[in-house]
Amino acid sequence: MQQHHLVLGGARSGKSGYAEAQAEALGPVRRYVATAEAGDDEMTARIAAHRARRGAGWQTVETPLDICAQIRAGGADAVLLDCLTLWLSNLMHRGRDIEAETEALIAALPNAPAPVLMVSNEVGMGLVPENALARAFRDAQGRLNARVAAAVPRVSFVAAGLPLVLKGG
Repeated sequence: MQQHHLVLGGARSGKSGYAEAQAEALGPVRRYVATAEAGDDEMTARIAAHRARRGAGWQTVETPLDICAQIRAGGADAVLLDCLTLWLSNLMHRGRDIEAETEALIAALPNAPAPVLMVSNEVGMGLVPENALARAFRDAQGRLNARVAAAVPRVSFVAAGLPLVLKGG
């Protein structure tokens, strides 16, 4: 089994940087699968900052929905999927079947030709959201994180830039 790795953390916790360093240790050719969509100037700036942080050896693929095709594609020593939270948001926004998409993601992992590192936000540690849509998203994110964590051999949690290994070594 590939050493797939789920990296969890809060906003601006350092989880993406940690996942990038982990991917870089796996080989010289890495695929960065970006799920963010630049819907406004602030998100455009965030995407640009993420791109600027990565150097040579990174192939960036922007795909808001079809992450499984990138997991199954060859040609990289590691695949970094950043992030499951935005992917989930994209799925919900488009009315996609979250359970079916989660199953497809988990089914793609065992046959991946390279280790897959997945970044995801831990959104369930704060206040209960005041509206139904936000609560539905928080609950769906928690279920997605739990399902992926059960399916991979390694899970880390990053807080204040410091990783804590929750599962695996």
